[in-house]
Amino acid sequence: MAALARRARAHALPHANPNVIPFIDVLLVLLIIFMVTAPRPTTDLQVDLPRTQRSGPPPAITPTIVEIRSTPDSYRIFMSGEETTLERLGGDALSNVLASNPMLSRQDALAEGRIYVRSDLDVAYQHVIAVVETLRDARFRKVAIYAQNSEEEPPRNG
Repeated sequence: MAALARRARAHALPHANPNVIPFIDVLLVLLIIFMVTAPRPTTDLQVDLPRTQRSGPPPAITPTIVEIRSTPDSYRIFMSGEETTLERLGGDALSNVLASNPMLSRQDALAEGRIYVRSDLDVAYQHVIAVVETLRDARFRKVAIYAQNSEEEPPRNG
């Protein structure tokens, strides 16, 4: 009987938990209203960009081709159809790059001038490397060994 009385008392007491669902609904509606009406931050930043002198794409840089041809006892170096020596190669290459690309300064010629080294199959690899190292020592940055297919016609300068 005591258990029945306790159970009846438990049902008779009002629930003390508040109903918060309407409160949450009101808060969400207020949050949406404030988000819509709040001013959006905009940042205006004035940027003064420099003007360039030239328009359009940069001019194409004409490459210089250094040819190494084999001889019975050694090798010969040619540039623009003229023979040169390993000692004069750096200066001659700079003159050739500046002559074929008059828009380049001396520093730009060293930095942007393209030099392709092409050799006969009979030339020893050490001679090709000596030519490439000489051009690198002359401070040319873009020196490459030119490769071609056997059926392709070799390019000529001049």
